[in-house]
Amino acid sequence: QVQLVESGGGLVQAGGSLRLSCAASGRTFSTYAMGWFRQAPGKEREFVAACNWSGRSTRYADSVKGRFTISRDNAKNTVYLQMNSLKPEDTAVYYCAADPWGGATVSLGAYDYWGQGTQVTVSS
Repeated sequence: QVQLVESGGGLVQAGGSLRLSCAASGRTFSTYAMGWFRQAPGKEREFVAACNWSGRSTRYADSVKGRFTISRDNAKNTVYLQMNSLKPEDTAVYYCAADPWGGATVSLGAYDYWGQGTQVTVSS
């Protein structure tokens, strides 16, 4: 069992930056692939970024490529999402998720564990 707690969300102006953190419990964090997803009001949850257990393999949604960076520190059981050049359309609740079996997958259904989410609001 893995518990995930996101932090770092908030209100930022367009063009600004935020760094989200996701702290995980459990001894097996370093073996899990990790992902970030987001859900805007009235929309389905969508893939944002993912990395494999080492962090060396990453994938990004086209909408965030070049602006967002996923990374992890296995010694701290934490995964990060650095978000730069934020746009109003990035406004959403951001969730981190853990996949015990795969590597940097974009599929929402592959992730077994989810955090509660953190709100990111980008004003224009």
